[in-house]
Amino acid sequence: MRVFCGIDWAEKHHDLALVDEAGKLLAKARIPDDAAGYRKLLDLLAEHGDTPSEPIPVAIETTRGLLVAILRTGARQLFAINPLAVARYRDRHSVSRKKSDPGDALVLANILRTDMHMHRPLPADSELARAIAVLARAQQDAVWNRQQVANQLRSLLREYYPAALDAFVTGRKGGLSHPEARAVLALAPTPTMAAKLTKPQIRAAIKRGGRQRYTEAETKRIQEIFRAEYVHHPPLVEEAMGKQMHALLRQLDAAAESADDLAEAVEASFQQHPDAEVIISFPGLGALLGARVLAEIGDDRSRFTDARALKAYAGSAPITRASGKKRYVGRRFVKNDRLTHAGYLWTFAAITVSPGANAHYRRRRERGDWHAAAQRNLFNRMLGMLYHCLQHQTLFNEQRAFTPLLTATA
Repeated sequence: MRVFCGIDWAEKHHDLALVDEAGKLLAKARIPDDAAGYRKLLDLLAEHGDTPSEPIPVAIETTRGLLVAILRTGARQLFAINPLAVARYRDRHSVSRKKSDPGDALVLANILRTDMHMHRPLPADSELARAIAVLARAQQDAVWNRQQVANQLRSLLREYYPAALDAFVTGRKGGLSHPEARAVLALAPTPTMAAKLTKPQIRAAIKRGGRQRYTEAETKRIQEIFRAEYVHHPPLVEEAMGKQMHALLRQLDAAAESADDLAEAVEASFQQHPDAEVIISFPGLGALLGARVLAEIGDDRSRFTDARALKAYAGSAPITRASGKKRYVGRRFVKNDRLTHAGYLWTFAAITVSPGANAHYRRRRERGDWHAAAQRNLFNRMLGMLYHCLQHQTLFNEQRAFTPLLTATA
């Protein structure tokens, strides 16, 4: 007799239900979110036939947390069911729209009983791949946070300190997030203080920010901008805005430091993975961006049945909606957003370094695709190649990948 388990998780406790093949409720319980609760859960599963060779499958609505880590040990199949899907299944059991945590646990167990073949278990990624996923996602979040704080700082400077924007934003790589900009702004949080900066002070600040070349020319440029004529707020208002800017600058320093530290950790972990050599052999993929791709696709070779499944997961494959005489082909909106973002950066870089990728992109543009659509089509093709290379552990070959295009442009 097969047994299925559903768990409705919460912050302090979890409700679980066990059902058999006929849908009969075998057991239900509420366990605390601690080690004692996890032991109770494993004991309850063992009482109903859970063994290392034949573990009871479990359905839950999350992929994170210690509870998930406990359940993922061994060969157990753990299914992360989308909460929206659970809400639809709930209507099969009751039309009164009643809801309870034990009831949701029962719904989850019955999802596996009736439709387990329609849902995918969590991939059996290696421990190193899961660690890379944690670091890569944290680094990406840190980069986004850094940009958010930089945008807030830019908005504030625009209100009272336009000289800083002229010096470090207009036409400058890195903008306010650059160490040089942060070092100078920390020295002069108001335009009045900036106008009084001497060349030695500016020179020392940009050197602290990492500049090694053309220091004299850069020092002169910054001083000229700071001493140009600008409109000022009243002194007390300007001083208050300077304090606000200094607070934002400290946040930006912390965000930038976190992003840099996490980037180093990501690259160090990624280089240890056996798939790293294959991934970085693709044009446009370095260690950091390659780690982001690996973090989202994992290293479980059975996760995707074919390249089409991977493309659909990434959102690069188009979706068709057909009914009667109407047929629509468009891009996917339900996808892995992090992988899609990595794909945008990947193809943008590949176009500049790979003749074949550039030829493919240009051909799509000539056929009428917008920039984003052409990039998405290239990403779709590159994912197919990546799937093949990972399955066969072969490196990317430019000539084999784009032979017809390279021949046509020769």
